[in-house]
Amino acid sequence: MYLNVKSYYSLCYGTVSIEDLVERAGALHIPAMALTDINNTMGMIDFVFECKKYGIKPVAGCEFRNGDELLYVAVARNNEGFREINETLSLHNISKVPYAAEAPQWNNVFVIYPFGKKKAGQLAENEYIGIRLSQVSRLLTSELRKHQDKLVVAQPVTMLDESSFEVHKNLRAIDKNVLISRLDNHASADEILLPPEKLRAAFALYPEMLKTTDDLIEQCSVDFDFETIKNKKTFTCSFYDDMELLRKLAFDGMQYRYGMQNKEAYRRIEKELDIIEKLKFASYFLIASDVVRYSMSRGIHHVGRGSGANSIVAYCLRITDVDPIELDLYFERFLNPKRSSPPDFDIDYSWKDRDEVISYIFKRYGERHVALLGATTTFRDRSVFRELGKVHGLPKEELDNLCRWPERYANQNSVMRSVFDLAQHIIDFPNVRSIHAGGILITEEPITCYSALDLPPKGFPTTQWDMYVAERLRVEKLDILSQRGIGHIHDAVEIIRKNRGQSVDIHRVEDFKKDEKVKNLLRNAETNGCFYIESPAMRGLLRKLRCDDYKTLVAASSIIRPGVAKSGMMRQYIQRFHDPQRIDYLHPVLKQLLEETYGVMVYQEDVLKVCHHFAGLDLSDADVLRRMMNHKSRRKGEMAELTHKFFDNCKSRGYSDAVTREVWRQIESFAGYSFSKAHSASYAVESFQSLYLKAYFPLEFQVAVINNFGGFYPTWVYFNEFHRQGGLIHLPCVNVSEYLTTLHGKVAYMGFVHFQGLEAEFAQNIVNERIANGKYKNIADFMERLRPKMEQMVILVRGGAFAFTGKPKPTLLWEAHAYNGKMSSYRNKFHGMRGLVQEALPDYQLPAMSSRPIEDAYDEIELFGFPVTLTWFDMLKTGFRGEILAKDMMQNIGKNHRMLGHLVSLKYVKTCNGDLMHFANFLDASGNVFDATVFPNVLKTYPFQGNGTYLMLGKIVEEFGHPSIEVQKLAKLEIQSDPRSQ
Repeated sequence: MYLNVKSYYSLCYGTVSIEDLVERAGALHIPAMALTDINNTMGMIDFVFECKKYGIKPVAGCEFRNGDELLYVAVARNNEGFREINETLSLHNISKVPYAAEAPQWNNVFVIYPFGKKKAGQLAENEYIGIRLSQVSRLLTSELRKHQDKLVVAQPVTMLDESSFEVHKNLRAIDKNVLISRLDNHASADEILLPPEKLRAAFALYPEMLKTTDDLIEQCSVDFDFETIKNKKTFTCSFYDDMELLRKLAFDGMQYRYGMQNKEAYRRIEKELDIIEKLKFASYFLIASDVVRYSMSRGIHHVGRGSGANSIVAYCLRITDVDPIELDLYFERFLNPKRSSPPDFDIDYSWKDRDEVISYIFKRYGERHVALLGATTTFRDRSVFRELGKVHGLPKEELDNLCRWPERYANQNSVMRSVFDLAQHIIDFPNVRSIHAGGILITEEPITCYSALDLPPKGFPTTQWDMYVAERLRVEKLDILSQRGIGHIHDAVEIIRKNRGQSVDIHRVEDFKKDEKVKNLLRNAETNGCFYIESPAMRGLLRKLRCDDYKTLVAASSIIRPGVAKSGMMRQYIQRFHDPQRIDYLHPVLKQLLEETYGVMVYQEDVLKVCHHFAGLDLSDADVLRRMMNHKSRRKGEMAELTHKFFDNCKSRGYSDAVTREVWRQIESFAGYSFSKAHSASYAVESFQSLYLKAYFPLEFQVAVINNFGGFYPTWVYFNEFHRQGGLIHLPCVNVSEYLTTLHGKVAYMGFVHFQGLEAEFAQNIVNERIANGKYKNIADFMERLRPKMEQMVILVRGGAFAFTGKPKPTLLWEAHAYNGKMSSYRNKFHGMRGLVQEALPDYQLPAMSSRPIEDAYDEIELFGFPVTLTWFDMLKTGFRGEILAKDMMQNIGKNHRMLGHLVSLKYVKTCNGDLMHFANFLDASGNVFDATVFPNVLKTYPFQGNGTYLMLGKIVEEFGHPSIEVQKLAKLEIQSDPRSQ
């Protein structure tokens, strides 16, 4: 009878989670129930899983609508019918075509039309008419009462009870973006989950309809296997052939990575292959290897990272560039027989190349078997109050206050109280289907056996459910991610080839680790533009650790993370680094395990080492315990069992209770913010690649960073670094520049992309026309050939793009306007005769005009966001540049000085008392950076006033060799005014 039940996956319509829905159904002793969410099946996997707990027969279905119009309800006869429903939904979502008024000719799906849509004689064998509670009385006068073999009970369920009706109406108002008082389309208040006996009693006059309903439900069933992996089973034709191929590729890779005499490598490979074979993961490794081989064949750079970097097989297959032997990494961190959640490879590509790789995967493995992994955006925090406040008509000020301080303002008036109470109901409700950052699924059966597909703007079919459902269903994802750092590296190699004619093998990471020039950059934190190690905090940490080697960088990449720093472990690590003799290890075994990290557990792998070598847990149990402590799993029974095992093993090994409890406390406190060593190592490899390019090809590297528009700092900081490295920056030029910034020797011509307001298509046309028909002679030639809009011409002229003419900008602007005014009439006269327009225009004699440097700088700030022909310091009214510069700070420790700096970045931090303080990063007049700390008492008197150049008085301090200024006073300095505005 429950053939039309909706959960909160009927987005902005349903009011109940899958768990609560099935729990209530179990309490009411409902034997069977169909989940029919509106235009999606995203909750079906969880629904079947939950129904199994309560002994309820799950039925799969979907309610099809065009907008608010209910067309029909589809109920799957079996899993094949579920697939048919998913394929219909997918076709609609991908083609964007409305649903037909009549259902498709499905083979394994029952169709239930709403009362009044069809007559009994028009129904096909698998079609029925659904009757609601409110429609029972209408049957008395309807011909349909004579055709009860075609009638079924289809009372909709949108809410568990009447108390959720207001929640439903508010969700509908949010969806419609209307005031709640103007909402005119929503579910009926009676769409609640009634007990079976009450529902049957309402239809007691129609026993044949009840029998038809029961018979229909009896014919339906849907089930999913939650134990076996659903990924593509084999890469070749069989498991045996997969293992043979993987073994060959692994040992071929061993020859490349280690040579054939490395016994430890051989032992590890054999051990991993044994686990991979037992868990039937060979195809997963081979598919990842295939993707990497394709990208390498196309010259596309990649970085393999994540827990997959614990695998020596992955290293030999060149999926990763992290040597697990060198770093003593454990394969069990990635894959082990007791791991309940699926592992995955993370493979990063440049943001420019990622789509090509994804497209290859879809073509290689078939579009029916490949999909991007979906994600679900939920109503959270401020968004809940803002959405509800809008539909209740709250004024902006009240809405802002409620969003910012909900508990404080909840009782200000009855409307705000109502909004607050409603928000508690819908927090964590799904709001929008989205897309996972990089997950790709490759399945043995068609994807539509498990999910309908959406087509988000990314352009690739995407599952309607998210990674948590994928884990439950045992579908392992392959993460194909994008990051700007790889774009820096890839583009730098290409720019080097063009600018210097040199080919760079960026995979010689072992050589880079030993290179003195690279190590010197790292030691001095000269890391601007380098992946993961360019932020002020990271630069400071590198200096404090005197970091110049790979392992220290790996550690730094882990302890810089917020959890470690906040816990105090980062400071403890630095102190122990500088004074290792004072380290007091709890036990000799811990010294042996943690000596590399000075007794501090820095990585997730440290938990595995301590649990395994100190407490005697096997590595599989150790990883299960780590995951439980990391809040990724909280199976209480198993957690208690492993805890007892840990303490019992320690007791049997003779450890004192005090030592055991302290080691347990450290593991427990650390696990909440732990970071994978393999992950850190992957980052460090990419950092070394960036450092090598910066050390030997600084200008090419910096242009690559600029062209990838990604990094910790705004674009002007990277242009400053280019200049600091000895490069010369030219404004965009219509005869030289391209869309992106280009390098000619030591001269960089800014790309048209940096113009704010210049249309991308027009910018590309400038380049294409120049390539096709040669350089532009003058303003007239340019305008005749490209026919630009006047506002686009003004942007180019003001930005210096016609400086090659030798004429001042005011003259060029006058000419552009004059030509623009005459071109229309001359075009008509010389229609189709290109080139005659500029010859026919009068040769105007203009008075002498000029522009001043400060005017040009203001134009550049408006058009590019920063000055190019002057520095920020050149624009100051004062000529004072500070008593000392950044390079002088270490020689002035403990002294008070005035320093001048242009603000680069500002970090807001709350003290233990809740007061606000700032860590700031500045650029001095020589182009070098320095750090400043502004404590709460100073900040209250001398607050920052936005971007600009600041004069600071403060004490020069240092911590472990890293200097900074503790600010006592600060003031934002005035710049020269634009003469044209006076």
